[in-house]
Amino acid sequence: MRTAYGLLALLGASAMAAAGPAHAAEMCQGYGPQTPRDISSKAGSNKRIFALAGSTSSMNLCNIHFHTNAEHKGPGFAVFAGKGEHGGYKCNNSSELTEAELKAPTKSICHGVKPGDTIEVHWVFSSCDVKPGKGLGSCLSEQCANAELRVEAQTFLVVNDTSALNFADYAYGGNVVGGLHQAKALPAGTGAPVVFRGSTTGPSYTQAKCSPLQVTWSVRPQCTKIDINSLNKWCEGNVFQEDHAHGVRQLVTAPELLSRIE
Repeated sequence: MRTAYGLLALLGASAMAAAGPAHAAEMCQGYGPQTPRDISSKAGSNKRIFALAGSTSSMNLCNIHFHTNAEHKGPGFAVFAGKGEHGGYKCNNSSELTEAELKAPTKSICHGVKPGDTIEVHWVFSSCDVKPGKGLGSCLSEQCANAELRVEAQTFLVVNDTSALNFADYAYGGNVVGGLHQAKALPAGTGAPVVFRGSTTGPSYTQAKCSPLQVTWSVRPQCTKIDINSLNKWCEGNVFQEDHAHGVRQLVTAPELLSRIE
């Protein structure tokens, strides 16, 4: 986020690459586990432990946003897209799309997204009594000093095909269940989510500059296709004021900065 995105934080600075194990002198010290990571590996030696956040049904949806490309690396998105703010990982089947799937839409609303791109969508939930809105600030409040934060993540391959998934099915649209703000649905059928302790993301953080926030992550391991026309319609207007793709934080690889996946 361009404000205080935290989980997603985009504070305007470009990230240094974090492509390999960091030397102690280069690595931030005293921080809890960081994100993003390779979810295929359970390894991690960070000693900071915090309780995993509750289920999404017991929390308030406070933000939805997306990154280009995937910040995490997973079984279905393991094609390296490069270093820096516009790096990350692509869906494995990115090179197998048809000409029709790659056709540019008549109108492009989501800045920085086109057919053939990979995006990682984050649904952010908070234990605080908050309403959906722009940035990490919508997930926190002065009355809720010890917020639990949870991010549900799904990586999509963007295509121009109305038979692909419709982003509206996973949007907010004022949906309230049991007094709690909820997404209409969360993606299913892309593998059991990998749940782990981590931090906020975004290109302003590296292995040398860590995020202090504690976040429970739930990352689905496989890609699925999303219709760009439905994504553009969402970007035309939503309570989160999202109309563009955010940059990525490079993969965290140092074991000292990763939690062990249980």
